[in-house]
This record gives sequence, structure tokens and C-alpha cells, in this order.
Amino acid sequence: MFASNFSLRLATVLFVLSGLLLAQSRGGGGHSTAPSGPTTSVAYGVPNNPLPSAVPVLSANDEGKIEFRTQSILVQVPVVVTSKSGDHIRGLKKENFHLFENGKEQKVSTFEEIVSTNAKFPAVATKPGEFSNLALSDEQPRTVTVIALDTVNTPFLDQYTGRRELVKYLASSLDSGNVLALMIITSHGLKIVQGLSGDSTHLMQLLKKDGGELPALQGVDMDTQAAATQDISVFSPVVSGSDPDAAMNAFLQHGDALIAQFQQQNAIETTLNAFLGIAWSLSGVPGRKSLIWATGGFPFSISTPSAVPGGYLSTLYERTMEALTAAQISVYPVDVRGLVNISSVDARQSRALSGSGRSQQITSRSWLQQNTLDTLNEFADMTGGKAFYNTNDLASSFKRAADDASSYYLAGYYLDIHNNHAGWRQLKVKVDKPDIEVRARKGFFVTNATIHAELTRNSDLSYALTSPIEGTGVPLTVKWLGNSGDGAKKSAQFFIHLPANSVSIEASEGQSHVNFDYVAAAFANDSKTGQPYTSAAKTFAVAVSEGQMAKLRADGIGFNNSLELGPGKYTVRVVIRDNVNGKVGSVTAPITVN
Repeated sequence: MFASNFSLRLATVLFVLSGLLLAQSRGGGGHSTAPSGPTTSVAYGVPNNPLPSAVPVLSANDEGKIEFRTQSILVQVPVVVTSKSGDHIRGLKKENFHLFENGKEQKVSTFEEIVSTNAKFPAVATKPGEFSNLALSDEQPRTVTVIALDTVNTPFLDQYTGRRELVKYLASSLDSGNVLALMIITSHGLKIVQGLSGDSTHLMQLLKKDGGELPALQGVDMDTQAAATQDISVFSPVVSGSDPDAAMNAFLQHGDALIAQFQQQNAIETTLNAFLGIAWSLSGVPGRKSLIWATGGFPFSISTPSAVPGGYLSTLYERTMEALTAAQISVYPVDVRGLVNISSVDARQSRALSGSGRSQQITSRSWLQQNTLDTLNEFADMTGGKAFYNTNDLASSFKRAADDASSYYLAGYYLDIHNNHAGWRQLKVKVDKPDIEVRARKGFFVTNATIHAELTRNSDLSYALTSPIEGTGVPLTVKWLGNSGDGAKKSAQFFIHLPANSVSIEASEGQSHVNFDYVAAAFANDSKTGQPYTSAAKTFAVAVSEGQMAKLRADGIGFNNSLELGPGKYTVRVVIRDNVNGKVGSVTAPITVN
């Protein structure tokens, strides 16, 4: 049995390593690359191995210069001001606030104090055959809390702890009136358990039924995870002596770390897509929102705010951060692992390690734990939230995160477009009031991916077509008009309506323009492939006359379209993307063709 498992493990290692080497020879790779320089070999469980160094990631500051195509970009900063005991401070004035970008004070151009209501979302009335993503029939900000249970980056047993503590928190806040939503980040994407509502009782029942999922790095021990987070740039681990068993063991440990890095890349993409989907789903809901992220850690290291994962994931990361900012979402990571014992080693490993080997192991584990907490803190600060960790009282952490959305100030200034250097813009908010705590996001990205919406056009449309969450950034309604035709396929006709002010109107050279994409795809309910049965797409990039502009502002935009469908039941996904600002709206509309 041992020989069989050993052979299988070795074969897996060789297969993954050969794939990684091939990818690197083509200029790609499973992990991000670093500027050229001296390389170092990595030894696992070997005395005198140096302290871990994180996998190098790219910096947004190295991107170069940005070409701004508009003269005014308003930067809005939600600011939570509380006393030391956590009570919200009300009644502050614009003059009390000072905003700094990269250390330079900015003129506060817009200012508003916002007190969220606990009123439930009013139902948006629709007629039979109509489907809409309209989030609200009014613009009153509400106290919105979204809970995201992370099964991708959380050990399986700790997922149970997170669910249990969430049930405890919900039981203590049944009468809070908060608008709550529950989502689960899974390896297959984002899963909606309950949309925005105030029904804590129903939410508790759903949590008790959820059984969790094996995480991306399930079965990967802490030492291999620590190694996977290091820069494994050389393919030959260091082994002292000529013991062939030791050499093979070091080789396999090195391979395990490379496999873990491959799994880690998948976890990064899954996690970022989940955050992007959540941001899109809340982009049409006014006000600041709290996103409680019940997790076991971020899938990559954030050494500085300007750091981004390398390769194709860098654009996705910047796009996701921009979407969170635009939707005014602050992330509150809650480490559901509670108090972590970094020195625990199973008995077999303990006997195999010498004193210095065990010391190195504890050092690596300590580094991994501290790196995880630092990254959670950094990510929370970047979005204006707060990280909670090293505590077994998770219910109190959930409550503190939800309370932040009850009242805040919204201060804004216009971006200095003369500073055209790409990268991370650091924000700092000072308030003229003694003995207070100020919570606001610590900066934002100004990069090609965040400024030029066309760069993420294809990926946005592709993800929106298959995302389980409906985007609300562009409000729209789909109405089925009926089926026609006598052949094997019927023409399923429908009408799409975009309310007034739902898409951007650009003024250029004295002429107004609209520019948005429309995509519709029909998925057969009995399909085994997940591929669309048929689809339709069109780009509306047209000039608008003064007469058309008056009608557009009064009635919005409406147009007919159709899909050719055979008999059966379908789920039709309609996506509208505003190509000026990158906002996305989507609607799912079921249809049966007889």
C-alpha cells in the first residue's frame, strides 16, 4: 500500500512539475514572476534553511503612466467615526474633515452625513412575464450586511466553527432590522444562500443545514503551505549528505509545494471572482455596505497595498478592488480559525525532525501565520474595514462589523489627473475631534484596468453570463413577448428596458453618446455541458440628438430582440455593460418553448 501511494504521489509531482517547467519555458507559469536577479535554492525540513520569503508579486506602481480621457474623476470616501467605546459620532461638519492623497491634502468638494435605515427593501412590482434586477424603488441607504462563508481558503473543521458562531450572532440580532444576505465562496464559484432580506431566523435555519466543502488546500500540511507561499524559483531542493531517501523526500516536498502553488492560483481566481460578483450585486444598492468575510486566510500575500498577483490575475485583482470601491463595500475579514497553535506537529513528524529541523518548522509556521494575519489586516485597511483574528468570540466580531454600516460620512474630492503615474494612491482621513476612531479605506488603484473600462470588457461579459449573482450596476427589465414560427425552432421574442439614467451619457465635441454592450444567452436546463444553446450580442455605441436625449431622459432606453430556441426549458441570461464606467447589470429570465 505504501509503495503504491508513493508511486502515485511521485507520478503526480513529476506531471505537475513538467507542466510548470513547460509553462515557464513559454513565458507563463503557475505563479507570478519577479524581476531578474540572483536565485536561491529552497530546502524543506533541512537545518540552516533561511527564513521564508514570500512569492514575489507585481507592483501596480511599475505599470507606467495613465492616459486620462476625462477631466473630472470624483473620489468618494465613506468615513466611519466612532468613540473609543464604538459609539457612532454624529453631527460633524465638512470643516472637521481633512483628506490626504499620497500625503497631500485635497479639497473636500462633496460632503454628506448618512444615517442608514433598518427598513426592509420595498418589493419592486413586476408583471407576469417580466424579470428585473431593480434593487430598490427608493434611494434610501440601508444598513446592509453581506456574510460570505469562505470554503475555498478555510480548513474544513473551521468552517463548522464559523457557521456555529454566525448562528450565535444571528440569534442575538433577531430584532436589529439589518438587511442581511448570505453567500458561500465555493470551488465552483459563488453560491447564494439568501439574498438581501432581514430574515435572521430563516438565515439561521439555512446555516444549520449547510455542510461545508473541502478547501483548495485540503490535505496540504502547514509546512507545505508555508513553502508554497515562498519563492520556489529553482527546481533543485538543497539536501545535505548523500542519503538517497533524504534526497527523494526533499524532492517530493519541493514538488508538493509546487502543486500547492498551482492550487493556490485557482483559489486566488475563485476568491477574486467571488468578490467581484458580490460587488456587482450590490452596486445598485445605495450606501456603504459591510462584507463579513468568514475565512481562514487570503490566498496570496499582500506585502504592500500596491502589490498585485502576477500574470493574468493582476487585471482581475485591480478590477475587483475597483468594483468594491465603486460599490462602497468595506470588507471585514474574520479569521474563523480562532486562536491558532502554530507549534503543533503530528507525532510521526516530531520523531523524524531533529532539534534544528523542528525549530525551522516552527519558524516557517510562525511566519505563515503572521503573514496570513498581516494580509487580512492589509486587505481590510484597503477597503475601509477591520480584520478580526486570534479570538474565539467570533460572534462579537460579526456584530462589530455589521454596526459600522449604520451611520457614516461620505466625503469626496476630485482626482488630480495631472499625476498620471499608475499605482496605488494612499488615502488618509483626519477628523478634528478628540478621542475618536476613524475608519476609511486606505487608498485605491489608479491603473489602466481601473481607469479604462474597455480593458476588462470581454472578461466582464463572460463572467456576468455565468455568474449566479445578478449585477445591479445597470438596472434593467426583461419582458417576454411570446414565441413565433412554425419550424423546429421558435423565435422567442423579448423586450429590454433600461430606465432613465441607467447608462452613462458622454458629451464629446458638442455631441452626446451612449455606449453599452448587450449580450443574451440561453442555457438549456437539461444541458450536461453548461454551454449556451444559443446567444445574441450587440454593441450600442451611437450619437444621441437633442430630441432623442429628451426622450431618453424621460423614458429610458428600450429595444426588442429574440432568440431561436427548440422545444424545452431554458434559463436566459441577459447582460448589459456600461462601457463608459464598466458597470454591469444582469437578469435571469426562465422560459419554456413548446
